[in-house]
Amino acid sequence: MTAAAPARSAPRERTVAPAAPAAHRPPRALAGAFFAVYAAVSVSGYRAHGASSWDLGIFEQVVRSYAHLRAPVADLKGPGFVILGDHFSPVLALLGPVYRVLPSPVTLLVVQAALVAWSVLPVTRAATALAGRAAGPAVGAAYGLSWGLQRAVAFDFHEICFAVPLIAFSLEAVLARRWRAALLWALPLPLVKEDLGLTLAAIAVVVALRARSRASWWAAGVAAAGAGGCLLTIGLVIPAFNTGGEYAYWERLGGESDLWGTLVQDADTKIRTVLWILVPGTGLLALRSPLLLVLVPTLAWRFAAAELNYWGTDWHYSAILMPVVALALVDALARTRTSGPSWLRAYARRLPTAVLAASLALCTQLPVARLAHADAYRTSADARDARRALSVIPDGAEVEANVRPISRLTGRCRVFWYGDTQGVVPDYIAYHDPGASAVDMFRRARALHPDVEYGVASVAGGYWVLKRVS
Repeated sequence: MTAAAPARSAPRERTVAPAAPAAHRPPRALAGAFFAVYAAVSVSGYRAHGASSWDLGIFEQVVRSYAHLRAPVADLKGPGFVILGDHFSPVLALLGPVYRVLPSPVTLLVVQAALVAWSVLPVTRAATALAGRAAGPAVGAAYGLSWGLQRAVAFDFHEICFAVPLIAFSLEAVLARRWRAALLWALPLPLVKEDLGLTLAAIAVVVALRARSRASWWAAGVAAAGAGGCLLTIGLVIPAFNTGGEYAYWERLGGESDLWGTLVQDADTKIRTVLWILVPGTGLLALRSPLLLVLVPTLAWRFAAAELNYWGTDWHYSAILMPVVALALVDALARTRTSGPSWLRAYARRLPTAVLAASLALCTQLPVARLAHADAYRTSADARDARRALSVIPDGAEVEANVRPISRLTGRCRVFWYGDTQGVVPDYIAYHDPGASAVDMFRRARALHPDVEYGVASVAGGYWVLKRVS
């Protein structure tokens, strides 16, 4: 009798061993360091009273409404204006509880710094896994110093700070071939801003192209839902909340104008923007990665818009593109290891150090450079003047204001944009104009509210406060 053959064990599925705890330390440390840098840049700018727009005031009004369980009203856009009729960003409701505990515009700036810094974690982690332990931190640091992120944290607060880490984590999952995680991280994007439904669709298309499995069908469905949801939000949801029953940005985004003519208008600026996106942070190697498809929706609406502020590299508009190009570089580095001519592989080996050096060199002209000056840590004379002049306005007052006083008042007063109170007669007018005289201010007040008398309540350093006296 022959012995029975030993039973064959079932084959085990191949799994990726979890990374050692020590492997997570550099990405986490880098993210923590950039949180400190971003918060310092943002808060120092606020303390220096460097307001350049009304955006921080608008977002504080919205978050303050959510914090007190009210409809998200931004009186700066018009008395009683529900912000969902301007941009669809219900994600801001998540900040309500935080603001309720720490009611200050600085709270929004610090949360923004934390969210943007959080995105450094997946970028550095993916770079370390695919490009090596030396290249990973270099790519992560170059990403953290990228001009698009610096411009965003230095320019007030914007809802896109939620999209930056969502995109970063989603594309990290794409590179790790974790298709479900990639789609789940991207799914909340339409709740950040209406156009990001198209970015969700683009990420889903990348997943569909790379998965080549049953996941591709799910990704195709998500892509259709993202694009359809964007159209539905712009065509129906936002107009339903808008007092004029329209999407106010439609004409700015092309509307019935000559679309092709707008696309090619000021082509030099648009080409320069694309080069700024692709050259300093990737050395053009990212062109080897299909992840760059995710750039297309954002660049398309920006360049098709009849709004020159969208075309360049200023402000916050390029922040969501930075994780895309950084992870496209990571993908390209991994691809170049096993394909391409020898000169390209040699170039790729040196590129992480080169992009870090480029990012450090550019920092001398970017917001982080202000941290090298002692004035960044002092309260400016302008800020002291503003505090002294605006202190006469009591909490809960109705105030009509221009740019600089806005974010000093929205946390404790009902603030309207100067010249747009739509019939509301405010208790106070707060106006910054160092060259104005009392006669100038009275003339302006009379032009705005001809049947009401205002008197000077305080003035300091060009900050005027007029109080209603009749």
